[in-house]
Amino acid sequence: MALRQGPTSEAPPRLEIPFNRAARAGNEQAYIDAAIEGGHLSADGPFTRDCSRLLEEMLGSPVLLVHSCTAALEMAALLCEVGPGDEVIMPSYTFVSTANAFVLRGATPVFVDIAEDTLNLDAEAVATAVTSRTKAIVPVHYAGVGCDMDRLGSIADEHGLLLVEDAAQGLLSSYRGRPLGTMGQLGAISFHETKNITCGEGGALVVNEPALMDRAEILREKGTDRSRFFRGQTDKYTWMDLGSSHALSELGAAFLKAQLEEVERLTARRLAIWDAYRDALADLERDGHARLPVVPADCIHNAHMFYLLLRSRDEREALIAHLRARGIGAVFHYVPLHSSTAGRRFGRTSGTLAVTDDVSARLVRLPLWPELSDEQVTQVIAAVRAFFADKTAA
Repeated sequence: MALRQGPTSEAPPRLEIPFNRAARAGNEQAYIDAAIEGGHLSADGPFTRDCSRLLEEMLGSPVLLVHSCTAALEMAALLCEVGPGDEVIMPSYTFVSTANAFVLRGATPVFVDIAEDTLNLDAEAVATAVTSRTKAIVPVHYAGVGCDMDRLGSIADEHGLLLVEDAAQGLLSSYRGRPLGTMGQLGAISFHETKNITCGEGGALVVNEPALMDRAEILREKGTDRSRFFRGQTDKYTWMDLGSSHALSELGAAFLKAQLEEVERLTARRLAIWDAYRDALADLERDGHARLPVVPADCIHNAHMFYLLLRSRDEREALIAHLRARGIGAVFHYVPLHSSTAGRRFGRTSGTLAVTDDVSARLVRLPLWPELSDEQVTQVIAAVRAFFADKTAA
């Protein structure tokens, strides 16, 4: 009897220039081999210690290496002790983990609008959204560009709120000389394969409030005081609190160490590509075709992404299709959380989110990864310019 076959379709063409590709820093395989040879594959071995030291040197704050930025955010929600009835203010224009971490504790995310220039959290919208139930503010440093942390900090201080920085995209970026992730009580960093520095899946919790560190270690170690035991501070370890298996394995840490050792070089290459896009496409902004990213003078960014804001959703989709037909991957970004099924169920909005809705319909991200060659960058630029030239000619 012949087997029934479902509908078939051709696989999409392989992109000559994909949107993202994780870079090899050089020593990843050697360090992974060393971890295997050393026989310590679970968390908190020598590679974890090395990564933690490197990160702490960059940030000037203690860090706990975890398996994802999502894990860091979930630990932050526990450390904030949010629960049913509490509210947490955040942008709607962010990844779902920003909200999920707090929803899992029973808190309500309150979505507010973003600023038109940086696409970061609108500080004045935050001020308006504060209620007697507000427990924390979660700034998301979009595209590795710092939020207005001075204003957000003053709002938090005025109302006795916690600040949790979602700095998933922010390693090696700063706001007024301070590394992103180090200005709130807690910060979360991502090492997902789409980020500037990666180990496939990974993250770090930045603990800027010393009083939170003891509990943070317990939460990370499945709710036990195992970290104190290994430091010889107790003769046994036991279940102390809530927690989960949040730590990163030594294999992940081995890969990550190789990346962290080359973070300056990898970031410099990203910045060179970002600058090439900006310089070559500046006239599109001048002529009203598209808007380019904005980086305020008091921010140093890490070239996490380069985006264009087009004039309409249809034009955005047409550009993505135009680039794909030429073997180039380009993508839109977040679907706003306040318009999602779960966002409507678990959260609420404060004020109008007009900028969020507008930006999410028009933004397109161009390929940006360290191993893009100059020739490939030129190819992307030429394809983008051809799209607008064809529209002008028509």
